Amino acid sequence: MDIILQQIVNAVSLGSIYALLALGLAVVFAIVGLINFAHGEVMTIAGYGALFALTLSFPLIGVLAFAILAALAASLVMERVAFRPLRGADVTTLLITSFAVSEVVKVLLQNGISARVQAVMLPSWLSSSVAVGPVVIGVTPMISIGVTLVALAGLALFLRGTMAGRAMRAAADDFQMLRAVGYPANRVIATAFAVAGVLAAIAALLWVAQRGSVDPLMGFVPVLKAFIAVVLGGLGSLIGAVAGGFILGAIEIGLQASLPDSAQPFRDAIALGLVIALLLIRPNGLIPAKSSIRS
Repeated sequence: MDIILQQIVNAVSLGSIYALLALGLAVVFAIVGLINFAHGEVMTIAGYGALFALTLSFPLIGVLAFAILAALAASLVMERVAFRPLRGADVTTLLITSFAVSEVVKVLLQNGISARVQAVMLPSWLSSSVAVGPVVIGVTPMISIGVTLVALAGLALFLRGTMAGRAMRAAADDFQMLRAVGYPANRVIATAFAVAGVLAAIAALLWVAQRGSVDPLMGFVPVLKAFIAVVLGGLGSLIGAVAGGFILGAIEIGLQASLPDSAQPFRDAIALGLVIALLLIRPNGLIPAKSSIRS
């Protein structure tokens, strides 16, 4: 029983990172119709921002703030430089552009900083554990779960309780109508990218806390898993993105705990096979979007 509870905590912790990244992808897709694969590089930039702040001996709150600001700036620059000039382009063009931006950022990081993995010196208490009854839970997984719940609640309040959030919901429902009533299109799209950047930064900080290092390719695998989570949950569905992230995390941790050592190298392939099986049953995702990110 103790082992089962421990695996549940691990699954929720991993799923929370996938859910945050999937949310960022889903918010942008709901408004622009773009799956931004450069989202992983926003996450990577946040990781390097945290590393840079730590080398300057910033306090922990300063490290968090600097990483979030770095990701926010990177996301807004990508929107302004790469995607805004292509406003109205077809999906294929936008998708190719996102891959191009991803590769350009990787090359800049590899040549401008280092192609090697760099250790991040985190506070020692992050690697400690806490006994909750008979179960010993790591501090980092507990923080991941708590931070994700706060981020999800904060995003829900933002979308429903602010003018910018309501504009994003309206844009996802009918973008042309929003423009017709005079709301600036550039502002609502930039806001969507900004929200995605903040979510990527939070996910990056949790990811770095778990792995203790950064490298130029750090964001590739997580954002690929987040894309799978978005498809599994239902493209454009906010709730679906969250559900897909947690389900994918549960599948991966479940396979890690149950597969024999000889089958562990095939864990990702088996997980993807299970996702495909679920999509065969629910082709539009587990919680498909009706018409907007309100779903």
